[in-house]
Amino acid sequence: MMSLAVRTLTLAVALSFGTAAFAQGMVPAKTAEIAKGKAFVDDKGMTLYTFDKDTAGKSACNGPCATAWPPMMASATATATGEWTVVTRDDGSKQWAYKAKPLYTYAKDSKAGDISGDGFLNGAWHIATP
Repeated sequence: MMSLAVRTLTLAVALSFGTAAFAQGMVPAKTAEIAKGKAFVDDKGMTLYTFDKDTAGKSACNGPCATAWPPMMASATATATGEWTVVTRDDGSKQWAYKAKPLYTYAKDSKAGDISGDGFLNGAWHIATP
């Protein structure tokens, strides 16, 4: 008969593997209705944006840019699902992208649904839409 500690550890390991497998198949963002229509938002409801200076599958927003426009980070083991892909940033970390466009939040958006980053930098930043 297994001890309580061994059963607890076995359950914890099984749950963590199940959670990881579930998380890999999930879509990393959800769709919400904001002032300008449907948009992608993160798990906190913060609007997601794309940047015109990014190239397909490559972020051009690093350093101070990434402080103002925090990337929508992906885990090191995240995998693509449908139109959602994972790009590798200059520092080696992973970031979610939709249709090969890396996704970001905007540091000056203070609450869910804010869209103050839309059109920023002479129109280079856009709300990410489905």
